[in-house]
Amino acid sequence: MNIALKQLKVFVTVAQERTITAAADKLFLSKPAVSMALSELEKQLDHKLFDRNNNRLIINEQGKRLLPLADELLSRSHSIENLFDQTGPVTGNLKIGSSDTVGNQITPFLLRDFRESSQHYNQSLFISNTAQICHKLSEFELDIGLVEGKVQQNDLVTEPWLDDEMVVVCHPSHPLTLINNLRLVDLENSEWVLREPGSGTREFFLNRISPRLEKWHQAFELNTTEAIINCVAANLGITCLSKLAIQHAVNDNRLVILELPLDMRRQYWLLFHKEKYQSPLLKLFLNFCQKWDLKR
Repeated sequence: MNIALKQLKVFVTVAQERTITAAADKLFLSKPAVSMALSELEKQLDHKLFDRNNNRLIINEQGKRLLPLADELLSRSHSIENLFDQTGPVTGNLKIGSSDTVGNQITPFLLRDFRESSQHYNQSLFISNTAQICHKLSEFELDIGLVEGKVQQNDLVTEPWLDDEMVVVCHPSHPLTLINNLRLVDLENSEWVLREPGSGTREFFLNRISPRLEKWHQAFELNTTEAIINCVAANLGITCLSKLAIQHAVNDNRLVILELPLDMRRQYWLLFHKEKYQSPLLKLFLNFCQKWDLKR
């Protein structure tokens, strides 16, 4: 048996893209070349790695067994290719996924400090909601995830990371700002501007605040924090967001924090696939994350 790295790269890409056409586009190969490489690999292994469903290829149990090993071999080959291209102690590309709040408010400063500490400068950053980050980790498209949503997924390791504080905010002229000793009942029938399903911020609202309200209405559903801030600053509703994310708008007097008698703390999480090969680079970054402090 003589399995080539090219075949493994084709296999991993097809697993991620789920069609020959999309995999061929990503690899800059022809569709026949991708089909042939995959067919040769399956023939050598004497196992089908995908279930065919119309034009889509869904990875099967045999393919799932191969995926972490193929990912490891490709990671090691990349490390060899980059071995003499960097002067620092570690090599390779680090693929980081961050959910919206973490990715915009925290990860840039984490990467700044990591680069200064490690002298490693080859990282990519993908920002989306928690659900999408988890999906890409499961498909081995990302090495590590930094998210605010609580994750319960069997194939992912979840480790507690930083603490955060959530706040409810509104426009400075909103009637709620006139109430002394604000209570949760005062939020009844309010118009809320919320993140989309799959967001850790939306999950916090649905788990911690909405069950305590008899009636509330979703005025808008938006997929970026800044869009929500602007809607609330336009007095289109109230929202619940990370204090880190809204602080600039509070400083500019565009938003006001509503003090509520409710524990609004939440946990950020560090995620990686339980079968992900932990290269020296990934181990270094994991260790750095656990010791890093945003306030230092």
